[in-house]
Amino acid sequence: MLGISSVPLFVGAVMLLNVTPGPDMAYVAGQTIARGRQAGIRSAFGVAIGGSMHTLACAFGLSALIAASPTAFAVIRWVGAAYLVYIGLQTLRATARTAPPADRADARSLPGSLLVRGFVTNVTNPKVFLFYIAFLPQFVSPDSQHQTAALLVLGAMLVMLGLLTDCVIVYLSRTAADGGIGRDT
Repeated sequence: MLGISSVPLFVGAVMLLNVTPGPDMAYVAGQTIARGRQAGIRSAFGVAIGGSMHTLACAFGLSALIAASPTAFAVIRWVGAAYLVYIGLQTLRATARTAPPADRADARSLPGSLLVRGFVTNVTNPKVFLFYIAFLPQFVSPDSQHQTAALLVLGAMLVMLGLLTDCVIVYLSRTAADGGIGRDT
């Protein structure tokens, strides 16, 4: 109907991408370990919102324009790298000190900052950007009358599978940080 082909292959490839460690996974796991499950979930939703922006950019052609401009792509890559260094340093500082319950409450009181940080981590990640512009169109028939809709559907699937994977990362990270199953933050 929309010209989408090989959905099982698409889902398998997306799951392989999702379990490959990268900046988004490190951010979600780091926030979970440093600030608890709620912070991890909020961070995962920020990453998903970033994925939604990639989906929209891919579906409406903005990604192709950015990819065609080496300068624009380089700026995104360097901003992303600088931001990841900043996030890494902040996470190291947060885990270096013992996090009393008051610090964890602070993370819960600022859910917007966790969302924004997850969003920026995802949007400035060149691996994710390239994946969207190079991978999604392969599963849409070139002669489809509904290419934009097909890209939106595939992007939504990618975002939802990513969010599900990140939620598993949150659970596993917190469980490991707590020393096992049965304790929750």
